[in-house]
Amino acid sequence: MNSQESRASDIRVDLLEIARVIEPGSTVLDVGCGDGSLLDYLVRERQVDGRGIELSPEGVNKSIAKGLSVIQGNAEEDISFYPDQSFDYVILSQTLQAMTRPDLMLEQLLRVGRKAVVSFPNFGHWKVRLNLGLLGTMPVNSTLDYPWYSTPNIHFCTIRDFVNLCRQANIHIEQSMAIDARGYRMRVQAIRLANLMATQGMYVITRK
Repeated sequence: MNSQESRASDIRVDLLEIARVIEPGSTVLDVGCGDGSLLDYLVRERQVDGRGIELSPEGVNKSIAKGLSVIQGNAEEDISFYPDQSFDYVILSQTLQAMTRPDLMLEQLLRVGRKAVVSFPNFGHWKVRLNLGLLGTMPVNSTLDYPWYSTPNIHFCTIRDFVNLCRQANIHIEQSMAIDARGYRMRVQAIRLANLMATQGMYVITRK
């Protein structure tokens, strides 16, 4: 294993897929950047000029400790302060479902960035459906790892839901990727199959 492969194994598979669609040398804003794992990888491996917003003080501290330019803030409120088209890419990873208005957040992402990269857990996955159908309870698993009473997820979204929203909002889907429970990539050729089998969806979107 070479050094680049070793560093790639240090981040989650969905974050690695996001990194692969970012052009080297781009300007990037990571909204809800957590501990800065993705942003750090992008700076080191893709030579991006990266910035981040993170709500939790712990995440901000971990990001700054990595030498990253990250500010503490509420993404839904603070993204409005960024000028139009000020970044090549704006990333929202595993956070869309926690937004008060996901549709308005997509509008802001595409206002601030020339392209947006969005990933989210797929609540249409067959195990989620099975859990609800047979047990009658909200699922708790590696992707949805909070019990119902403390989850930050307030808008449950499936892959089909996201595609429908993009269509309604006149948003162009430039690239799409579905990720299964084992972390394998699935090209989203048949939305019905992806909606059933993928645990996560990842999309690169632009304005039409």
